[in-house]
Amino acid sequence: MEQESDDVSNIHNRFSLTLVNPSSHYFSLVMSLVVASVMVLATYFGYLSNLGFEQNWYRLPIVLGVLVVTQLLDTRFSKKKEYSKSLHSSLFGNMLWTVTILMGILSSIVLAKEIELFFIVFGVLLFASFRIGIYTTTLGASLKKAWTICFIQPLAMYFVLIPQDMWLSILYEPIGLGYGISFMIIASIWSVLTDRAGRPGMESTHKTIQAYLASQGNDFEDAEELMEQRSSETKITTSQLRLSSPNGKTEFRMVLPEIHPGPYHPVGGSNIPYLIYKNLSSSAMIMHSISDHSLNLPSRNEVENYLKKIEDSIVKEEGLLCTEPVIVQINKARVVGLLFGNNPLLFLSLSPHGMEDIPSYMKTEIEQYAKNRNYARTMIVDCHNAMGEEISKEDGEDMLKAAKSCLDTLITKDSYPIEFGYANSDNMDVWTEDLGMGGLGIVCLVINDKKYFLGWADANNMENGVREKIIDNFSKRDYNLVEICTSDTHYAPVKARNRNGYYQLGLITSADKLSKWFLEIAKNAESDTTSAKFEILENEANVKVMGQGIYEDYSKALDNSLKITKAFVIGGVLFFITSLFL
Repeated sequence: MEQESDDVSNIHNRFSLTLVNPSSHYFSLVMSLVVASVMVLATYFGYLSNLGFEQNWYRLPIVLGVLVVTQLLDTRFSKKKEYSKSLHSSLFGNMLWTVTILMGILSSIVLAKEIELFFIVFGVLLFASFRIGIYTTTLGASLKKAWTICFIQPLAMYFVLIPQDMWLSILYEPIGLGYGISFMIIASIWSVLTDRAGRPGMESTHKTIQAYLASQGNDFEDAEELMEQRSSETKITTSQLRLSSPNGKTEFRMVLPEIHPGPYHPVGGSNIPYLIYKNLSSSAMIMHSISDHSLNLPSRNEVENYLKKIEDSIVKEEGLLCTEPVIVQINKARVVGLLFGNNPLLFLSLSPHGMEDIPSYMKTEIEQYAKNRNYARTMIVDCHNAMGEEISKEDGEDMLKAAKSCLDTLITKDSYPIEFGYANSDNMDVWTEDLGMGGLGIVCLVINDKKYFLGWADANNMENGVREKIIDNFSKRDYNLVEICTSDTHYAPVKARNRNGYYQLGLITSADKLSKWFLEIAKNAESDTTSAKFEILENEANVKVMGQGIYEDYSKALDNSLKITKAFVIGGVLFFITSLFL
């Protein structure tokens, strides 16, 4: 579990490097025009000042026109015909050319030497070498094709930038030609090595990167195909607590799927909590069970397969009585428990301190402890309601002690008939960037003439301390909100350009606003309570899950690629610096 979590975190950190790209292709378009303008002006005021910019001013709009045309042409050579990637790559390539031009001017000033024309052709070929790297890694071109098309944009701009009678004399500057060709060879070697960095576990690192980048534009077929190829069939259990009125017209379900939401939006089971929620007529809370990323569904096909199978759930236990909630707090660890008949339901949390997914060994130990106490079926919820790292040994021990203490206490508690009421935000205007499609929900449990509320949000975790603020706002109005849980959905209403790749609940929406929404829902749930019976349902289904090995291979490939890239970048910068002294 710890290794799997480390691999997932490492992959996430590596892919967060894609945030280097501008958020908008319009930004890249404008900036590429600005950078190209700087390059033209630097060329004529620095290298070709004897020709005069006044006589060559028309070259600036022509260069910019050629830049735009070749950016459009570039889309024809990329695998997915994506204009935005063409613009991003054009911006960075033009930046390299411009920096080379400016560094040549700077070196002549600092070293008090004559300005060297070879920096112009050096910049052209450095631009071309960058295009070799970008086309092979992210745009899906072979190395042979990349060499064929890498010159199109830089040479097209060069031929309208430089007067015709100087084309060959500058292009054949031996020093610039030597440095430029060297960087093209370096880029080619780098491309081959990074593509093979994940072998033997991963045949092509570049294909994986391309599939990931395509999926960010909602083109997820390649990513799902790669993941499904590596996935293996596993037996998955889904448990449900169903509360229903005597006439069967009112029903609520708390679902604990053994699968984990993910791997990331919009791939595979990233939106699985909402899909289950809709399948159950929006009258459910889809909890985060004790599971991790190895239990991700890799594709939409497997999601559909899973959803069909959970419809065949079997009633394992049923009854009419439940205890009042028991809350045990040991240091940071808190466990809330209820006993439905002889079936304990436990909610585990470290909020407001937070943690990552609860490891599976804790589930095994708690279930065994419950079995030794003659409990029937134990349902365990990972509340997932505060941000944090992998649970520490000390916090894990405290949580196990709290869970065991809660189980011991529940045995001693009296049981009472249950009433319940459920409401959600489906008919409310609660859209926000830190909330998934399932919105918010509240179930009101009336036990021993006392009202207890459980809150749920279809969100990817919660901002630390938000849970406590909401519960405090409830208590000020004499509402006992026992716990708030999230589904840990990996659906994202908008692409979050931050390190996490998502907005946790409470990061965008204030705790007071969330409290207002939750309170409105709680009042609706409270007003619609009815007597209930409970049923424990279970389903076992064979579905493909991603497993741990895929994350180990991805993590290794990305680490190796980054090490290779760092070495080439350092070597390339040092090699570039030597040109400044010639």
